[in-house]
Amino acid sequence: MQGIAEFEAVVAAANLPGAVALITDSKEKRYAKAFGMADAVNGVPMREDTLFQIASMTKALTSVAVLQLVERGKLDLDAPVGTILPELAEPQVLEGFDEAGAAILRPARTDVTLRHLLLHTSGCAYTFMNADLLRHAMAAGKMAGGKRASLDLPLMFDPGTGWQYGTGIDWAGLAVEAVTGMTLGEWFEREITGPLGMTRTGFRATWDPGEAQVHVREADFGFKTQGMVLGGGEYHNGGGGLSSTAGDYARFLRMILRGGELDGVRVLSPEMARLAREDALPPHLSAGEMTTAMPSLATAFDPLPGQRGGWTLGGFLVNTETGPAGRAPGSLHWAGIFNCYYWIDTDRDLAGVILAQIAPFADAAVLDTFAALERMACANA
Repeated sequence: MQGIAEFEAVVAAANLPGAVALITDSKEKRYAKAFGMADAVNGVPMREDTLFQIASMTKALTSVAVLQLVERGKLDLDAPVGTILPELAEPQVLEGFDEAGAAILRPARTDVTLRHLLLHTSGCAYTFMNADLLRHAMAAGKMAGGKRASLDLPLMFDPGTGWQYGTGIDWAGLAVEAVTGMTLGEWFEREITGPLGMTRTGFRATWDPGEAQVHVREADFGFKTQGMVLGGGEYHNGGGGLSSTAGDYARFLRMILRGGELDGVRVLSPEMARLAREDALPPHLSAGEMTTAMPSLATAFDPLPGQRGGWTLGGFLVNTETGPAGRAPGSLHWAGIFNCYYWIDTDRDLAGVILAQIAPFADAAVLDTFAALERMACANA
């Protein structure tokens, strides 16, 4: 593969604790390599099969689970989701705060649907990205991570009227559990990760010290680690609770490239695979740009500067023009909060993933490395 030396020079200059990079097409891996340390403090080397907390890369699997159940008639994209999730039956919208600092709430004008949840048009938001919601959640005592009650927050706008990245796919995962009688992890194992041979992918409440640790940069260009585990808690977090490896996630990406099938096993019908890949966001809305209310956790980030971003029912951001590093219009991509990133370029039959574990999100060095990986892949298409 051309450009390997140039790509690996970018990695060397990035001062990352460690990372795993992988490029695949619809048939096989084209490139895979581990760099640096899984734990830079204790000197644990990175391996190609090191486990990472992939966080919001979970959203695509949860969205696929929903589409499977839509096809089987167990879920309806456009019915009020409050019939199966009572917490969303009578949602409130946060309009601001009065002079005493109390939240001003009003009933939402429309019902929340699964389509809204999957497309991030429900009004559900993340506290770490929205200062008003953070203020309300802190006042209401709903900041406990991993608790289902922490999701029970007001909407930031009426369903269908805006786009804001948030907890919608957490709720969609709970809808999967409600209609199947299974945990989300059990459904994944039976219908997605098991059939696809993703043997290392799952929800983990504890974290092995030999796997990738979450790092924070220090002023002397060194690192410290911090214990953060997203996979535990009261429920399986369909918005961000999975851990996985680069090789495992590449099997999921390959399935998407192949239209819902891998190695003779079909997890999505051709029609549902099309829905998973097709921009379903109303054209007057744009997806992708993210703000921050907790800069230590996530930096403000616009993955598609200067262009409209679409969003699919499969949990993917869509670039509507050529991407910043060369991906074709209609390509799919997203990320995880500890600086894990992937893209799927169906026109070129290419996908790539880079996994790191460093906070805050949108680390400039990891983004540079991700862009370099994509450029290398495109040059060899």
